[in-house]
Amino acid sequence: MKIRFVVPALAAAAALTLTGCVNDDSAVKESSSTSKSVVTAEQIKESGVLIIGTDAEYPPNEFKDADGNPTGWGVELANAVAEEMGLKPEWQIMPFEGILPRIEEGAINMGSSSFTDNAERQKTVDFVNFLNAGSMWAAPVGSTVNPDDACGLTIAVQSDTVQHTDELPAKSKACEDAGKAPINILPFGGQPEATTAVIQGQAAAFSADFPVTVDAVNNTDGALETVGEMFDAAPYGFAVQKGSGMDKAVQTALQALIDNGTYLEILTKAGFEKGAVTEATINAGK
Repeated sequence: MKIRFVVPALAAAAALTLTGCVNDDSAVKESSSTSKSVVTAEQIKESGVLIIGTDAEYPPNEFKDADGNPTGWGVELANAVAEEMGLKPEWQIMPFEGILPRIEEGAINMGSSSFTDNAERQKTVDFVNFLNAGSMWAAPVGSTVNPDDACGLTIAVQSDTVQHTDELPAKSKACEDAGKAPINILPFGGQPEATTAVIQGQAAAFSADFPVTVDAVNNTDGALETVGEMFDAAPYGFAVQKGSGMDKAVQTALQALIDNGTYLEILTKAGFEKGAVTEATINAGK
């Protein structure tokens, strides 16, 4: 069955001017050998450019358009933040797990890749929060999969998301503690692959952030349906380098977009206004 992961209306709405978009698949290897350097908000302002890292494998938030450039409502919002700061966005596409290390070392200025803000990630970067999100499962239509009792099942997930690192391991441990078979966690580099795995029967279900799950269900020709309600609500955040002053700079820009209506317009156009916030916060995740 053909899977339509790019929604034409969303792609058109998110057609943006992207400066210097590159693929940086070597990000993880490079990050281990590059020394940390604090790049201040003042230095970034003087440069005139905001270097933003994204995975671009998490539709509808961030994904690639037909030309390989990042698009989606998360990209549109990040571009609006850059514009509000008087900067040109320069996007770098890289593996999800490489983005935060690159920010920490000062190689990129901001991460916009559907990051769930939590205490563990706050140890290395700061977050400017812009959406209340949570997890939601999807499974084939008519399935009896229960997110609260998935012992022994294979569940697909995108690598290094909170579903992969926190939610599913905790659920699997609960299964083992109850004397049941653990969950077989099946990670993929991108969400489209995780979705395809469920459709093709490699996994019983997948877990992802609720906007991503809803989008996948809406664009798989009726093959999938959401399972249960959203749970584990937590804030999304733009990731920035600690000690750089970028937390306050991005917070000020985002709050201006909230106040002038641009922020809500972007979320409403994408269909995720229910997760909108009225105040740009810093490190609100727990």
